[in-house]
Amino acid sequence: METKLALNKRIYHQRFLLLMALPAVVWMIIFNYIPMYGVIIAFQNYRIIKPIIGQPFVGFEHFVELFTSGDFGNVMKNTLGISFLRLFIGFPLPIIFAIFLNEIKSISFKRFIQTVSYLPHFLSWAVLGGIMVNWLSDVGFINELLMNMGFISEPVFYLAEPDMFWGIAVFSDIWKELGWGAIIYLAAIAGINPSLYEAATVDGCNRFHKMIHITLPSIAPTISIFLILAISGMLNTNFEQILVLRNSLNQSASDVIDVFVYRTGMIAGRYSYAQAIGLFKSVVALILLGGANKITQKTSGHSLY
Repeated sequence: METKLALNKRIYHQRFLLLMALPAVVWMIIFNYIPMYGVIIAFQNYRIIKPIIGQPFVGFEHFVELFTSGDFGNVMKNTLGISFLRLFIGFPLPIIFAIFLNEIKSISFKRFIQTVSYLPHFLSWAVLGGIMVNWLSDVGFINELLMNMGFISEPVFYLAEPDMFWGIAVFSDIWKELGWGAIIYLAAIAGINPSLYEAATVDGCNRFHKMIHITLPSIAPTISIFLILAISGMLNTNFEQILVLRNSLNQSASDVIDVFVYRTGMIAGRYSYAQAIGLFKSVVALILLGGANKITQKTSGHSLY
């Protein structure tokens, strides 16, 4: 009884904060939870001319078709390949960039570097993809540069080479998001108690030792949270980026799950099959989230929940 009274008292004292949060909760319910009802069409032969209720159920037929499909292996290979490269190359770079940027003493130079680094984030993939396609064409900037430096003798159409597509996708994603991703780590570094650095200076630590023994451990909780989120999103490959950079010549390397869902659902009109693929992706993401959270909790003591 006493606990209930204390809870009511806390709710009353925080009533204005709760009212401010109410629109966001309503928005989430309407746009994130109510549409989840549509997941049911993954188990039906859905036809758009009829309501969802009353459509014929086919059980796991679409999932069986997905796992036995000839495209499934290649789609998973491309999705996981690009995601692993992004995780092992793209994830640590913003952390390293933020730590070194924090060491720059000149405020104006530091602001200039930071501004230049996060400007590409504000460009859409339609614009940035256009720049990449232009640069990587056989008469583009990259070929001109490499031929003038003597590294190649003939121009190469890089986006026509499937072997290069994963690298191009990862590099262009790093270019666009490196500076923006570093902002949250810079904010975490700004919250470190300066007395720790002063004590380390008295103990004779140089700047590198401070980075390793003070800065990195202090931002470890932030790194852990973003690592968990990055692992849980491994089946997301940035649909807009892949759609802009892909073509018929690199299709064998650019066919990822998101593009496969788009081709199946929006172009072929197989909504139930596309929903089954999307549901499979969501279940895998949920398992990865739980697994990554558990491992991070045991190894570092930090977790998302």
